[in-house]
Amino acid sequence: MERIKAFELSREYLEALKENITGEHIASIQESMQDANKADVAALLDELDMMEALFVLRALDPDFSADILIELDEDPQYKVIKAMPPEELATLIDHMDSDDAVDVLNQLVVNDREAVISHLAAKEKSLHIIELLRYDEDSAGGLMAKEIIKANLNWTVVQTIDEIRRQAENVEKIFSIYVVDNKEQLLGRVALKKLILASSDTKVADLYEDSLISVPTYMAGEEVAEIMRKYDLEAVPVVNVKNKLVGRITVDDILDLIREQAEEDIQAMTGISDDVEESDSVYRLSRARLPWLLIGMVGGLLGAGFIGFFEEGLNAVTALAFFIPLITATGGNVGIQSSTLVVQSLANRSVFADSLTKRLLKVLLVAVLNGLVLSLFVMATVVFLYDKEVKFGLVVSIALFSVVLLASFMGTLTPIVLDKLGINPAMASGPFITTANDLLGLGVYFMVATLLLNL
Repeated sequence: MERIKAFELSREYLEALKENITGEHIASIQESMQDANKADVAALLDELDMMEALFVLRALDPDFSADILIELDEDPQYKVIKAMPPEELATLIDHMDSDDAVDVLNQLVVNDREAVISHLAAKEKSLHIIELLRYDEDSAGGLMAKEIIKANLNWTVVQTIDEIRRQAENVEKIFSIYVVDNKEQLLGRVALKKLILASSDTKVADLYEDSLISVPTYMAGEEVAEIMRKYDLEAVPVVNVKNKLVGRITVDDILDLIREQAEEDIQAMTGISDDVEESDSVYRLSRARLPWLLIGMVGGLLGAGFIGFFEEGLNAVTALAFFIPLITATGGNVGIQSSTLVVQSLANRSVFADSLTKRLLKVLLVAVLNGLVLSLFVMATVVFLYDKEVKFGLVVSIALFSVVLLASFMGTLTPIVLDKLGINPAMASGPFITTANDLLGLGVYFMVATLLLNL
C-alpha cells in the first residue's frame, strides 16, 4: 500500500490521492486526511471526477463526509448525491443540520427526495426536513435550521441547564438560548452567564430579556441578511405568523446567501444570464453568454445603420467619424457609473432614502457638472489640438454634454424601473446600458452635427 503524506491542498497530493483511489488504499486515505479541514478536502474533491469523489467520501467517517458534502460546489455535489443510493445519502444527512440537509435534498426530484427521507434514522430529523421543504429556499423559512436551544419561562435554572445539555447534542454552535411560553411563542432570550450565576431555584422568567429581534418565515433572505448586518447578529430566531419559535438562521447561512447573490449580480452586470462557473461545460457557458452578446451585436448593427443613414454627412465632414468612439465610450461609462450606484443603493435599502424625484434631481445636477467639464475639455482639445473650427468643436462638445445627461438619466432610472417590476436591477448594467447608450449617443451626435453643420 502506498502511503500519502499528510493532507495538503496541492497538485502533488491530488496526484498521490488519485493513485491511492485507483489502488483502493482506504487506510492510507483515512490517515492522510485525519486532521484535514472540511473546506480544504471539498476543494480537493472538486478536482476529482464523480466516482473518485464518491470513493473518498465512502472511505471517511460519515460525520466528516457529511461536512465535506455540504462544502462541495453545486455541480460536483449534485453528481455525487445523484450517484448515491438513498440509504447511503440518508446516512450522511443524519449527520447534517436540517437546513443543510434541505439544501442537499432540494437538488433531487420529489421521488428521490422522499426515498432518502424514508431511510433517515432520526424521526425528529425527518420531521424537521419535511417541514423546511415547504418553504421557498430563499426565504427565512428556507434558510433556517430547526436545531435550536430553547427554555420555557417557567423552568428553574437547574431544569434549564439539564435541558440545554440534552438539546445541545443536536446543536453545533450555541449563540442564544431562546425563551418561550407554554404555547411555544417566542418571548426573548437568556444569557448563559445569567443562568450560571443565578441560584438553582431561580426561574427563567426572572432572567430573560424581552428585547429580541426575530424574523418571520416568509421574509426574503435579502431582508434577513440586511437585518443581521445592520444589528451585527450572529444568529436570529425565526417565528411563524403566530409568533411561535420554529427555527434560527445563523451567520454562516447568511454569508453563503450573500456570496451567491453577489456572484449572480456580477454575472448579470456583465451579461451572463445563468448561474455558471468556469468549470461548467462549453455548451452551458456559451448558452449563458450568448443572449447578451446577441443583444450587443444587434445594437452594433443598429449603430451601423445610424452611421449609414448619415453617410452623406460623413463624406462631407470626414472628421465626424474620428469622434464616434469618444461619444459612445463616454455614454457607456457614464451609464455604467450611474446604474452601479443605484444597484448598490437598492441592495442596501434605507427608510431614509431620498424620493425618486429628489434622486433624479441630484443625478441631473451631477450630470450637468460632469457634462460641462467634459464638454469644455473636448471643445478646447478639438479646436486647439486638432486644429478644427469652433463650430465643429461645438458639435462634439454639445453632443457629448447631451449624451452625459441622457446616459446618467438612463443609468439611474432603468435599475429603479426593473426593481419595481421585480426584475434583478443588476441586469440594467453591462451590455444593456452600454448598447442603449451607444445608440442614443450616435443619434444625438449626428442630429447635433446635422443642425449645426447644415449637413
